[in-house]
Amino acid sequence: MIRTDRRYDLDWVRVIAIGLLLIYHVAIGFQPWGIMIGFISNEKSWQSLWIPMSMLNVWRIPLLFYVSGMGVYFAIQNRSWKQLLLERAGRILLPFVFGILVIVPVHIYVWQQHYNFDTSYIPSPGHLWFLGNIAVYVILFTPFFYCLKRNNNKTSVAWIKRLLSNPLGLLLVVSAFVVEALLVDPRPYELYAMTWHGFFLGLLAFGVGFCFVWTGKSLWDMMLKYRWIFLAAAIALFTLRLVQAQQFPSNYQLSIESNCWIFSVFAFAFRYLNRPSRHLKYLSEAAYPIYIIHMVFLYLTSSVIFPLDVDSHLQFLLVLTLTGIGCFATYELIIRRVKILRPFFGLKMR
Repeated sequence: MIRTDRRYDLDWVRVIAIGLLLIYHVAIGFQPWGIMIGFISNEKSWQSLWIPMSMLNVWRIPLLFYVSGMGVYFAIQNRSWKQLLLERAGRILLPFVFGILVIVPVHIYVWQQHYNFDTSYIPSPGHLWFLGNIAVYVILFTPFFYCLKRNNNKTSVAWIKRLLSNPLGLLLVVSAFVVEALLVDPRPYELYAMTWHGFFLGLLAFGVGFCFVWTGKSLWDMMLKYRWIFLAAAIALFTLRLVQAQQFPSNYQLSIESNCWIFSVFAFAFRYLNRPSRHLKYLSEAAYPIYIIHMVFLYLTSSVIFPLDVDSHLQFLLVLTLTGIGCFATYELIIRRVKILRPFFGLKMR
């Protein structure tokens, strides 16, 4: 039986999305262009790995923006708008600033050392740009979200919920993302970090994510009903991309494919993952700190493993495994247990 009092499925989606992010970042090191975007790149490329990477790339970041908006829905239920802003400042802005000043400079230093560049202290958002976007979205959307909360029983609000619970509502949502892609015209579409495309796409996904959980069970039942259609459409559009390998697919095509993947992920997670688990409880807390620190261990292990004279497939497994071990060990032995460090990684004080 599917539970609806707490959305364990959304917790699982967040954990899985961050896990996929880690795997994706490891895979970048095996692409010849990895160094161009600031990664330590392996001389032994594994270019066929780009096929599953390109499938993930159009929806992994938008999915996280969706889930972040959904999280705010649950956060406002027992908080005033002032309490929400203070709570999000502690959970998002503090780790963001700490990461800019402390975490990101460490992996930049490792990168400089690996390539024998002059070393220097370089504060930068790096992979934490996502947190800066979320902080801005919370501020921008707070009046709107609390307006919906106050007027939840009004006729106009009920009409909006009915619309979103209909496939036509999802069509309007996808249309909004298509308009964003056409107006901003990103090149390439998958370039989200610190771009206007990433900002506006994230803004849409964040707001829609909130509205999805605010609408209630009727929307999720509708998504569950059409889950196979979403999945089939996503696979068909990705297959079309593979066929179009010699040309860039249009941005509107990628936008539609992205949302088809996301809708299918949410629907299948709602069907199969909406149940409690002690593993989920642990991973749900660990995911955020691991996201913050994973690039340090990725760069350290890449710097050690890539010069070894071993097969690139084995190198991939070694880098992924050692990065995961480093992240979980640091979380379990230090971040989770040292009280004063917890807030800097988005955890509550014990």
